[in-house]
Amino acid sequence: QVQLVESGGGLVQAGGSLRLSCAASGTFFSFNNMGWYRQAPGKQRELVGTITSGAVTNYADSVKGRFTISRDNAKNTVYLQMNSLKPEDTAVYYCNTIVFDTRREYWGQGTQVTVSS
Repeated sequence: QVQLVESGGGLVQAGGSLRLSCAASGTFFSFNNMGWYRQAPGKQRELVGTITSGAVTNYADSVKGRFTISRDNAKNTVYLQMNSLKPEDTAVYYCNTIVFDTRREYWGQGTQVTVSS
C-alpha cells in the first residue's frame, strides 16, 4: 500500500519561507515521478511543480523562481522549498505520485500553508 505523508506546513508572514516534506512508503520511490499540488479555498486544485525520477523539475509560472522541488531517494522523501511567500500562496498543499509500474495515482492528506500579509 502506497502512502504519502506531507509535513512542514504552517503560518508564515509574507516574504517568509517554509519547507514541505512528503515521505513515501510502499513503493520503489526512486523510480516514481513526484508532484506537488495546492488547493486554495473555493478554487480548483492546481499543479505547483513536478520532479521526475531523474530529478528534472518543472514549475507553474506562478511559483517559478520562488519554489524549489528536490528529492532524497535514500530517505524516500520529496521536498518543496518555498521562498518569498505571498498571501496568494495560501492553500492546502498535496503530494502526488503515479507509480511507475502500476500507473496508479496516489495523494497525500495535505498540509495547510497560510501566508499572512
